[in-house]
Amino acid sequence: MPAGFDSLALSPSLLAVVAELGYVEMTPIQARGIPVLLAGDDLIGQAKTGSGKTAAFALPILERLPADNRGPSALVLCPTRELAAQVAREMRKLGRKRAGLHVLTLCGGQPVRPQLAALRRGAHVVVGTPGRVLDHLKRGSLELDRVTTAVLDEADRMLDMGFQDDMETILGALPKSRQTAFLSATFPASIEAMSRTYQQNAVRITIDEPGNETAEIRQRVLAVDHDQKLPALYRVLGEHPCESALIFCHQKATVAELTDTLMIQGVSAACLHGDLDQFDRTRVMAMFRNRSVRVLVATDVAARGIDVLDLDLVINYDVPSKPDVYVHRIGRTGRAGKTGLAVSLATPRDEYKITAIEERIRAPLERMAPHVADAGANAGITRQVARAAAMDTIHIAGGRKDKVRPGDILGALTGEAGGLAGQDIGKIEIRDRFAYVAVATAVSHNAVASLNNGRIKGRRFRASLVRL
Repeated sequence: MPAGFDSLALSPSLLAVVAELGYVEMTPIQARGIPVLLAGDDLIGQAKTGSGKTAAFALPILERLPADNRGPSALVLCPTRELAAQVAREMRKLGRKRAGLHVLTLCGGQPVRPQLAALRRGAHVVVGTPGRVLDHLKRGSLELDRVTTAVLDEADRMLDMGFQDDMETILGALPKSRQTAFLSATFPASIEAMSRTYQQNAVRITIDEPGNETAEIRQRVLAVDHDQKLPALYRVLGEHPCESALIFCHQKATVAELTDTLMIQGVSAACLHGDLDQFDRTRVMAMFRNRSVRVLVATDVAARGIDVLDLDLVINYDVPSKPDVYVHRIGRTGRAGKTGLAVSLATPRDEYKITAIEERIRAPLERMAPHVADAGANAGITRQVARAAAMDTIHIAGGRKDKVRPGDILGALTGEAGGLAGQDIGKIEIRDRFAYVAVATAVSHNAVASLNNGRIKGRRFRASLVRL
C-alpha cells in the first residue's frame, strides 16, 4: 500500500496543509524523492509529467526554508513561463500557513520593472525561466549567495529548447555548498554530464510506468522481393503510424531516389548523405529533431552522431551486412524507458544477414506476414502515410555571436507581441550567426510575422520558415 504523507518528517503546519488539500497517499516520485531532499542530498529524479514532481521538491524546500532569510533560499528553473507559474502556484498553495512566504516568478515575455521592484523587496523562493533569471544575474538585481536548494524542473525540456549554456552559467553562480535536484522525464547524456559537474553524490531515482520497466525495442523483419521493397516500405509506415522514422539505405543514390519518391507521394521526408554540405546537414537535422520532417532517409556514414529523443521507428530498407551496424542503427529508438520499433526489409539474399543478426542479439526477430503485391492496398496506405508534420522550423538570422539566447527567442514568441503559448514552441537551437526554433504548424506563419515585425533584444532579425 502506498505510504501516506503523515509518514514524512514534515512540520505539523505543512502536514495540515497537505491534509486540507486532500493529499493522502504519495505518488512514487514523492515517496522516494521527498526523504532524499529532506535529508539534504542531491537528487536525480526521472518520472513522467503528471507524476507529482512539483510537490516532491516543493515540500522539502518549504520544510527547510530559513525563517528569516529573504535571500532567496531556493531557486527553481523551468522551461516555460506557464510551468513556472504552475510551480509558483503550487509552492504558494503548499506554503500558505507559513506567514510572509514570498514566491517570485522571473520569466521572459513579462515586464522587467515589476520584477526588479519585487527583487528589492525580497523573496524566499524564485521560480523562473533560464533566460530571464540570467538577465537578472547580469543586471545584479538577483543575488544567489544564500541559495541552499536549486531545482531544475523538466531539465530535458530546457535542453531541447537550447538553454544548456544559460543553465550551466546559473548553476556556476550558485554557492558550492548547496543542494541540487534535476527532475525530468528523460535523461540524455548532456544531463548526465551536467549532473557529474554540478552535483555531489546524487541519489538516482527512476520511476517507470507500469508495464514499461525497461527500454525495449520490438524487432521485426518483413520478407519481400527486391522489386517490392518500396510498397513494403509504405506498408510498414502505414501499419506503424509514427511522428518520426529513420530509414537506412546502403548507398547515397538509393537515399536520394527514395527521398524523392516519398516526397512526390506527399510524405514529409528529407535525406542525409555524404554529398550534403554542413549547412544543409545542419538544416535537415534541425528539422528532423523539430519534427518538421517526419521521415529521414540516411546512409550509415551520414547518420553518425544522430541523437533524436522520442524516435519512434527505425527501418532497415537495406539490411546491413554487419550485425554490429544493425545494433547501432536500431539503438536510436527505444530510449528513455520507451518501447521502440525496428523493422528490416529482407530479400531472399538477406537471409544469411538476418541469421547473423539473430546470433548477435541472441534472440529471434519477429517475422511479419510476407508482403503481397496489391496496387489498391498500396495506394490506400500511401495516402495514410502522407501526413503533414506537426511542427514547422523557423530560421532566425541572429545567433550566439549576436548575443541572442534561447530565452530571448522564447520571450519574443510568448510575450505580448508574439502571444504564443509555451506548448506551441519546441526545440530552440542557437548557432553562431543563426538560430532554429520549432513552432506548431497552426501558428508558424503568425510566429514568423511577429518575429519580423518585432525585436529580439532590441534588434530586428530576419525570420523565415525553413523549407527543403
